[in-house]
Amino acid sequence: MNEQKDGFLHCYLLNGQGAGEKIDAQSLGQWSPEQGVLWVHLDVNDDNSRDWLLNVSGVQGEVADAMLAEETRPRSLAMDQGLLVVLRGVNTNPGADPEDMVSIRIWIEADRIITTRRRRVLSVQDVRASLDKGDGPHSPGEFLAILVERLANRIGDFVDGIEEQLGESEDNVLSQDSATFRRSLGALRRQMASVRRFLAPQRDALDRLYRQPGVLLSDRETRYLREESDRITRYLEDLDLARERAVVLQEEFLGQLAQEQNARMYVLSVVAAIFLPLTFITGLLGMNVGGLPGMESPIGFLTSVVVMVGAAVLLLIYFRWKKWL
Repeated sequence: MNEQKDGFLHCYLLNGQGAGEKIDAQSLGQWSPEQGVLWVHLDVNDDNSRDWLLNVSGVQGEVADAMLAEETRPRSLAMDQGLLVVLRGVNTNPGADPEDMVSIRIWIEADRIITTRRRRVLSVQDVRASLDKGDGPHSPGEFLAILVERLANRIGDFVDGIEEQLGESEDNVLSQDSATFRRSLGALRRQMASVRRFLAPQRDALDRLYRQPGVLLSDRETRYLREESDRITRYLEDLDLARERAVVLQEEFLGQLAQEQNARMYVLSVVAAIFLPLTFITGLLGMNVGGLPGMESPIGFLTSVVVMVGAAVLLLIYFRWKKWL
């Protein structure tokens, strides 16, 4: 799908039957509502796109500012001329991090749709492909509903992937290298936090869409948006559950790590306790003073060894009796 060089990524005329005709910038300037619903998709990083939106499109200044904003948060706003919707989706572009979410800004009028983005949104490509095949949206409201569905599908795939990775981490918590486990679990928790940050306001934005009255959305499209809002709510609940599972998993990992450390310290303590009297005996007999027993005896060394071995055996018997071993 080659992008146009005049600043417009996609320019389509919807025929109301699910298909769309691609038009160029010259035809765009001659468009009238009688020709069909117009869809213009812009890259706001392009100067020509920004100029067209600000000076040619005729949208209100507040709308244009929202469509060109550097940072966006999911929201929806009904205005006299149309409907402004800002949505977020997981970044499924090749080589990108999913939690680095992409933004799509949508302005819908009765006979025109304007969408803008800073980075490629594959859900928009899905809508374009459906128009090329003749099974795309029939109206601006259906365009919004289908786009929301495509975004939700990819969010669902992301949540499923998070749950699958958590399941693998739970299975490998006892066998995986501790450094690798900490890195993987930390990356999962960061992804969940980043995506959840935008899912909650996106759910609220969809709630406002189907609750507020208007003529741009039919009853069927409103019900469809309500279902998509419920999907986002379920994904939020799944992420909350996954976050709790990650916390429990981390606690289990830390408990296992502490148990291993305690076991090592216990072994060292037992060894130190056994060698403590032996060290005392060797230190006592090693003093360079007269009168030490066994200095003139040919069995003095053997006697010392027997005493030390006997002391070690007695300590081992005592530890077993106390069930410390």
